[in-house]
Amino acid sequence: MNTNRVRSTQMNLLYEDLARAQMAARLGEARELRRGHALVKAARLGRKAERAAVQAKLALARAL
Repeated sequence: MNTNRVRSTQMNLLYEDLARAQMAARLGEARELRRGHALVKAARLGRKAERAAVQAKLALARAL
């Protein structure tokens, strides 16, 4: 009877370890996705700033 309880406890611990590993993997994937989205957004904002700088230079050139 006691042997069954030990085996049951060991199986539960194995399942908990598996669940923790899967959760850690999913959290890592989510971090990578957020990092990727942030890089894309930064690149987009950089291009927008470059276009604004060009427009400002043109407006200044026209004004002179």
